[in-house]
Amino acid sequence: MNGILIVDKPAGWTSHDVVAKLRGALKTKRIGHGGTLDPMATGVLPVFVGNATRAAEFCENAEKEYIAGLRLGVVTDTQDITGRILEESGATASAEALADALQNFIGALKQTPPMYSAIKQNGKKLYELARRGVEVPRQPRDIFVYAIELLGGDGHEFLLRVVCSKGTYIRTLCHDVGAALGCGGTMSSLRRTRAGAYTIEMAQTLEAILATASSSGVDSPGGADSLLLPVDSIFSEYPPVTLTADDTRILKNGAASLPCKLPDGKYRFYGPDNEFLLPGSVINHEIKVIKRFFG
Repeated sequence: MNGILIVDKPAGWTSHDVVAKLRGALKTKRIGHGGTLDPMATGVLPVFVGNATRAAEFCENAEKEYIAGLRLGVVTDTQDITGRILEESGATASAEALADALQNFIGALKQTPPMYSAIKQNGKKLYELARRGVEVPRQPRDIFVYAIELLGGDGHEFLLRVVCSKGTYIRTLCHDVGAALGCGGTMSSLRRTRAGAYTIEMAQTLEAILATASSSGVDSPGGADSLLLPVDSIFSEYPPVTLTADDTRILKNGAASLPCKLPDGKYRFYGPDNEFLLPGSVINHEIKVIKRFFG
């Protein structure tokens, strides 16, 4: 069983919980996910099964899109509504003021990770220290916000759409926006609507996946295997190129590059029998292998 399962993660589950449940349901040990979601969050969680686990890194590094709830006038220790309230007031901001403030959070930013995160410092996860009441200095990290827009709301509750890079903490973004407005803010909800090439419209609920695996089996027609996307789907934004049998043989024999007549760019390469071989970068009419997926 090999492929990528797009799960609509339910609230209250960790990403690890989802993988553990599917490991048993799909009867496979080789399985992992392509980007952690907090327990309170829902939405797109790509799960990689079998040989497809080799592609998980490409999803982890991909652009993400979220719909986030922002509650103004509240500050918590976790920067979301699951945490302990540190400050609460009736202060808020108008939709116009919020929309203006959001413009300062587009582009390259430095973001200080929250204490309640899985980042390690001196061998300890930050959330383990935070639970003991310990706060340590954290180095700001480079992130990129491609888009942030106000979808609606008024008073204390607003809805934001955020498109961002790997490593962006949306709850920290909400916290920082609230601080910039002078009234404080915390994340009240979070739904991931896209992870790289995978959208919420492609996702299956965990309940539906488990029901399919239970009723139809794993490998039988119509079973859970039928829900898997092929590994090359993660590179769907790259144009496809079919190689000759000779070029395919050269790459399969371990060549790291290959002359070609293609314009510079990234492509997904296939053999003459439509076997997916690899994603590659073309630079100065030469294919440079990014990662091999054959054999």
